[in-house]
Amino acid sequence: MSDRKPDEGGIAVIGLGRFGSHLAESLSALGREVLAIDRDAQQVQKWSPMLDQVAQADATDEGALRQLGVTDLGRAVVAIGASVEASVLTVLALVELGVPQIWARATSGQHAKILSSVGAHHVIFPEAETGERLAHLIISRMLDFVEFGEAFAVARIRVPPSLLGRPTSEIRLLDRYGVRIIGIRRPGEDRYRYVSDGLEFAEGTVLIVEGTIEQVQRFSTLT
Repeated sequence: MSDRKPDEGGIAVIGLGRFGSHLAESLSALGREVLAIDRDAQQVQKWSPMLDQVAQADATDEGALRQLGVTDLGRAVVAIGASVEASVLTVLALVELGVPQIWARATSGQHAKILSSVGAHHVIFPEAETGERLAHLIISRMLDFVEFGEAFAVARIRVPPSLLGRPTSEIRLLDRYGVRIIGIRRPGEDRYRYVSDGLEFAEGTVLIVEGTIEQVQRFSTLT
């Protein structure tokens, strides 16, 4: 089994319909290695000039996914929308291959329940997500992400391990990352509050931070 963390390495995007292709383009624009897979030869031909790696394959076939090197990737997104059966079987194949982080597109509440029950770690509804926003969530540890304009963002992030046990009075140490913490929710609390001195960043603490998109993204990947 690979020692690579789920948020490292390449990302497989399975299904090159409108949503999958937009997501693959957004991930590529963020500098990530993308392996795009579709069973339709016309879709593969269409997107081959625009994406680094595009392969024609039946993603429900575990052997085909293994041959393409999906087992070497930390994340996979099942963007199939036309067939519930194909999306579920693809998730099952990825689970069997041991892919650490599986995101799957759902077309209904029932579909979402099935995807979760067979092993999808994150279920998404494209109608409520843009490709750009989802791309940022996939490549980081952010729990939520809102972009304002072309550069500014607010994100909900679990406290990075390197900050655990530190008092909030040391919040000035975050200046080097360029982000500002505007809210905090500690374990056992049901609401966010403003940061005050005397608190410690405990395991399970969730922060709301603001900054440029690049700063927020960089802060979310701290170890």
